[in-house]
Amino acid sequence: MKKITFLLLAFVAVAFAAEQDVINGWIKAFSVLAAGIGLGVAALGGAIGMGNTAAATIAGTARNPGLGAKLMTTMFIALAMIEAQVIYALVIALIALYANPYL
Repeated sequence: MKKITFLLLAFVAVAFAAEQDVINGWIKAFSVLAAGIGLGVAALGGAIGMGNTAAATIAGTARNPGLGAKLMTTMFIALAMIEAQVIYALVIALIALYANPYL
């Protein structure tokens, strides 16, 4: 609760700041922080999803080796979709960093 109060007071102080440069500096700083955290979470989720996909494919191939080729194709499609989500997060992070719509 103390952290939320401190953050709220920080935002109020920025909102009542007299100079626009101070506000732009805070927005840039929080944009960098949000981009870093967002990319970290996206990469973590993508890695977990890819690991689960590969494990399920290996388990399926071990149970029925005749379906190995079909399972491999499906796995590659699933991996491409998972990786696409991480790339979308990267694009949004780059937009927040370099073409910041909040400035």
